[in-house]
Amino acid sequence: MYGDAIVDLNTAQAAASVKVADDMEEISEPGGMRKTGSWQLTNKEGHGMHVTFQDVYYIVRNQANKREKISILHGVSGYFNPGEMAAVMGPSGSGKSTLLDLLAGRKTMGELKGDILFSGVQPTRAFLRRYTGYVEQFDTLLPELTVREMLLYTAELKCALAEPLSKKRARVDQLMEVLALQHCAGTLIGDTLARGISGGQAKRTNIGIALITHPRVLFLDEPTSGLDSYTAHEVMSVVRGLCKRGITICATIHCPPPHTFTLFDRALIMQRGRTCYFGLNGQPAIDYFYSHFDKIRKKGDNENLAEWIVDITTDADRQGSDKFVTVYRDSQLKKQTDVEVAVLVEAEGNNASKATLKALATRSGTMTPMWMGLYVMLKYRTVNNYRSWLYLFGRLFDKGCFTFLTATFYLWVGADNSAQNEPNIAGLLFMWVILPAYGAGPYLPAIVLERPVYVREMSDGLYSPLTYLMYKMIEELFVAFLMSIAFSLPVYYLCKLQGSFFIVWLVWLVSLADGIAFAYATAAVSPNMDIANAVLLTYPTALLFAAGFLLRWADIPRYWIWFGYINWLWYGWGAAMINQYKGSDLKIYNNTPVLEYYSLNGLSEWAFLGYSALTFVFFFFVAYLALVFLKHQKR
Repeated sequence: MYGDAIVDLNTAQAAASVKVADDMEEISEPGGMRKTGSWQLTNKEGHGMHVTFQDVYYIVRNQANKREKISILHGVSGYFNPGEMAAVMGPSGSGKSTLLDLLAGRKTMGELKGDILFSGVQPTRAFLRRYTGYVEQFDTLLPELTVREMLLYTAELKCALAEPLSKKRARVDQLMEVLALQHCAGTLIGDTLARGISGGQAKRTNIGIALITHPRVLFLDEPTSGLDSYTAHEVMSVVRGLCKRGITICATIHCPPPHTFTLFDRALIMQRGRTCYFGLNGQPAIDYFYSHFDKIRKKGDNENLAEWIVDITTDADRQGSDKFVTVYRDSQLKKQTDVEVAVLVEAEGNNASKATLKALATRSGTMTPMWMGLYVMLKYRTVNNYRSWLYLFGRLFDKGCFTFLTATFYLWVGADNSAQNEPNIAGLLFMWVILPAYGAGPYLPAIVLERPVYVREMSDGLYSPLTYLMYKMIEELFVAFLMSIAFSLPVYYLCKLQGSFFIVWLVWLVSLADGIAFAYATAAVSPNMDIANAVLLTYPTALLFAAGFLLRWADIPRYWIWFGYINWLWYGWGAAMINQYKGSDLKIYNNTPVLEYYSLNGLSEWAFLGYSALTFVFFFFVAYLALVFLKHQKR
């Protein structure tokens, strides 16, 4: 969708010159003053850049008829200036969020036609991740972190690896001061289960995340959504203050309070994917509509300008009228806008030197290497999860209950090595294998419920899918390792099991690891929790039929035997049975040795454990492919 050129940071009017070397920014200021490592802005336009868009069309397939293509945007043109805040407005379905996503490079589907340029040059995705900030409409934060931890976590993942931690902390402190977050810095973000920061504080924290790398351009999607008028004005006043730092700001907004709307310098008003007005906010916008539409409803003296604009465009939209679009298309204002865009593109495109383009070439959309990404995620997210009783309770309670039931129902059962008692021992070992597999339910929400955060952090370039999945597995398997030892000891000794404790322990651990990997693969593949829950219950239950206990391996129909070969419950139970009866001369039905009766004679418990472990590898790979290629949140 975007070209491979790199955006020039020097705008046509920039007073500061920018030099990029070794992932550190060094800005030379007028008068010889120099600051390194952290941006010190000297004028209104020295930091931002012009964003221009010419004849932008966005085409997608019709969901009702896949063969048909429909255009969401129709020839939208305009520009946003450094040090200004622009509003993109319009009725619901007008295409304002679509345009914002296209400008920010966040669209995952569809076809873009037209030119979107940053300072006259096409941006790469890697550049957009590094030098633009994007604030989602809905807050996507980690509830287990404090405000300060959330910003530090993002800074350590997104800022240059060469930048010292002390400077990253200084960035965060400066941001919290700018965004008025100092007084809630140590407050947990929280969620519906644990009360945390307010809606306005959450929105400002999201803005802080977008600003952590000192972006040249800031995009905000409905930043006042869900906020009361006071909080909305408070948030947008903070955003407005960023204009003084030279940042180019663009926000979609539906119907802000009157005092909030006056904060915007420029307005782009849309209807059905077309432009109704693009120009200065305030009185110039009113004058435009009055001068071009004689019969238009007049704005009341105390009426909110934003509400008036939305009302008149919405009424026209409901009546199927394109009068605003048609008049603007033929207006002098449209011609003037086209000229201004062309001048900006030509002037700034010519100023983009090869040296600057080469210097700004961002090698990767992910700023942090895998090892550092794992360290940071474990440092912040895992440590805080381990401190949460809810997190640990969901993983320990069911398995602790099953261990208690197993140890007490089958107390001393292994001491009786008679043929009559063999079904009890086989049943005990069968339960020992299947209960961890069924205990994978608590791991399911980890990806499904975290998906909005994952999508946002992936779009921001914080880490790769492999890094994220490895972090989740390390976090889960460490707890599983400790649980496996704690729960295997009482079952092994209280139930008087024979053979190696090491095998009994590994059988439980590998079975749980397989269940965790299966839960993650299911969550990654499933679009929502309903489907994920259905799959999570159905598949392990189906495995019971070919696990070798309810129906002997020799009696499984030939057309189902393949299912047994890919059944981790068969391999886990088989390993436990071999460990229990290896070397035993016990004979059961028709004077048949135990292992021969279950088709396990001559087989290795270690081989079975290895086959079971391959299940973990398989589901890990499935989860990884799903994270890479499946886009459940299509934009």
